[in-house]
Amino acid sequence: MDSLNTQIATHYTTGGLYDRITSALVELGLDLNSIEPDDLHPVDEFHTAGIEATDMVLESLKIDPDSAYLDIGSGIGGTARKVARRYGCRAVGVDLTKAYVETAGRLSALVGQDDRTDYRVGSALEMPLDDGSFDVATMLHVGMNIADKEVLFREVRRVLRPDGVFAVYDVMRDTEPGDIAYPMPWSSVAETSFVSDPSDYRDGANAAGFALVSDDSYRDHARDYFARVMAAIAKNGGPPPLGIHLLMGDTAPQKIKNYVDCLTAGLIAPRAMTFRVPVS
Repeated sequence: MDSLNTQIATHYTTGGLYDRITSALVELGLDLNSIEPDDLHPVDEFHTAGIEATDMVLESLKIDPDSAYLDIGSGIGGTARKVARRYGCRAVGVDLTKAYVETAGRLSALVGQDDRTDYRVGSALEMPLDDGSFDVATMLHVGMNIADKEVLFREVRRVLRPDGVFAVYDVMRDTEPGDIAYPMPWSSVAETSFVSDPSDYRDGANAAGFALVSDDSYRDHARDYFARVMAAIAKNGGPPPLGIHLLMGDTAPQKIKNYVDCLTAGLIAPRAMTFRVPVS
């Protein structure tokens, strides 16, 4: 497990990430002394459809200033910052990649949200968190790096309170069989990629004691989103200074191409599921 975790963390680690993000902000003409959380959205929402998807996930959840919120696989902290700002609650993020956790903390300080957000290094399968300490948990594009979905759901169940809600937004297998091309945004090789059928999530959740609340494919939305992105890149002669390509290194174009090709072919698609912990 430690070896696998190391491989996954290495995949996501790119040097000087914070400096490259701040340089891109300056290139866009922004003053680093007055950066707002919204200014970071192009880079800190590392999942299909970015901030559009984040809003979609959050709008189905009941979060208020008293909620204890957890983002599993929090990356560089964008979703946690958005929740803290929108709902006024404290947000905790856990991520396997130390470089992401460090960057998340620095970005939260940059936008004045370090008092509302807390980021910790840890695996989704063994989180450094107390039992029953959260009301709401989200996981956006993380399960593709987790082989055992049942262990995942058991661990999430451990940290949630009764009536707690777990929202998942992952890339899953779609309608067509076939091999996935690599590199992908979440993995450079097949050995660290665990894209699963939606039934694996439902089965894992059921075994852990969750009740399924909703289950929706976002295939069409994803295809529309990437069509818009590709059109904008073609029009502008390349990607903007600030974007998720900063998180993917030199292979970003190939990773995006492979993802869009597999999405278009019906092999994979993003899917949103919501689960609830029953009240005894």
